[in-house]
Amino acid sequence: MGRYFVQNFGCRATQADGAALESQLAAKGLEAADDRTAADLVVLNTCTVTQAADDDVRQTIRRVHRENPLARILVTGCYAQRAPQELAAMPGVEWVVGNSHKTQIANLVTLAPSSEGTPYHGNIHVGDIFAQQDFLSAPVEDASGDRTRPNLKIQDGCNNRCSFCIIPFVRGRSRSLPADQVVAQVRGLAARYREVVLSGINLGRWGREPGSTMRLAGLVRRLLAETDVERLRLSSVEPMDFSDDLLGLMTESPRIAKHVHAPLQSGCDTVLRRMHRKYRPRHYADRVTKARAWMPDAAIGADVMVGFPGETEAEFEDSRAFIDSLPFTYLHVFTYSERPGTPAERELSEDRAGFAAGGQSDGGFADWWGDGRGTAGRRSLTEAQRAQRKHARNFPAKAQRRKEELRNIRLGSGGVHLSTLRRIRFLVSARPFGHRLGLRR
Repeated sequence: MGRYFVQNFGCRATQADGAALESQLAAKGLEAADDRTAADLVVLNTCTVTQAADDDVRQTIRRVHRENPLARILVTGCYAQRAPQELAAMPGVEWVVGNSHKTQIANLVTLAPSSEGTPYHGNIHVGDIFAQQDFLSAPVEDASGDRTRPNLKIQDGCNNRCSFCIIPFVRGRSRSLPADQVVAQVRGLAARYREVVLSGINLGRWGREPGSTMRLAGLVRRLLAETDVERLRLSSVEPMDFSDDLLGLMTESPRIAKHVHAPLQSGCDTVLRRMHRKYRPRHYADRVTKARAWMPDAAIGADVMVGFPGETEAEFEDSRAFIDSLPFTYLHVFTYSERPGTPAERELSEDRAGFAAGGQSDGGFADWWGDGRGTAGRRSLTEAQRAQRKHARNFPAKAQRRKEELRNIRLGSGGVHLSTLRRIRFLVSARPFGHRLGLRR
């Protein structure tokens, strides 16, 4: 096995994991291939945050096996951690390695015998992700060195338990790259790049392990003091981790990009409660309005979910009005995706089972999704539940319409539509120091 190709799916953390895998494989004497068809080993580093992400991985596996039937396929990452047997059953897949064993991949593939004459499947390496202590990361930079802003993952895992999210169960507990290693990595990158992006699964939780006294703001201060990096940028940070200390540091230092990305998910209090988010709309508004007041030129954005199970028209309108009231520069709007094993998915399944058995719904999630169409189930519905069922009959169309409504919110002082701001944001992301393009409230 001489040549490898690593393909990454999903978030910046996955990209960082893939960069580390490439370094480890190269250290074992393997050579990077230019594309999948020229590789002896194809590593698919997967995402499982949505059903669409899962579908993309399966389609890619089939395509790789069709285009390069002699390649040995190794599937790793979050999808591999969540559903290893499902992936191992696919033709062409030789190894399935979860995040729990990702640091062992270079040894697994270089010590393995040739696949000639040996059957596929059976090589599943998945363990308890919550026992994981290793930290796999390397700066994400192009082989040609022309990436303008390399991404450095300094945190992994998440201790939150949002009801819709599978990530804690495939990434494990929150853990941080030690400060000395972060400083050394940034110092090396600063010699080649003007800007470095700090990222993580839950970046704001950096340094929160028992016994640690330094927090993210303290780490950023140390990076400014001990490295020559011209500009630091923080990727997504949970809203309540944008402390006054961190916002104040971002305001005062010209070496920190004026960029605040704080996931919102919903602007409705009752939906946030069902999501098990750790803040309420008033808390979120306090952070965002303070960020705008302190940094008038900042690019401020949020992730917003539509179609969360049980979301009524009134709740959606609450969320839309809340978003409309805040000084956002851009939004990432996406629809709810049912993830196996999450609390939201379990409640949906229980509601569906109740309808299928002919019982009466308790007004749970399945009322929204319009499941349980059996005659007995219909007879047991109250008039209010029937109205809610009719209201929710075509969920995909409803979710898409809500996405479009949020996209039509006019953002910024000039009343620019989100579609225009998306084009502006592309320009921002394509250049270092892009916030100078003038994204203003």
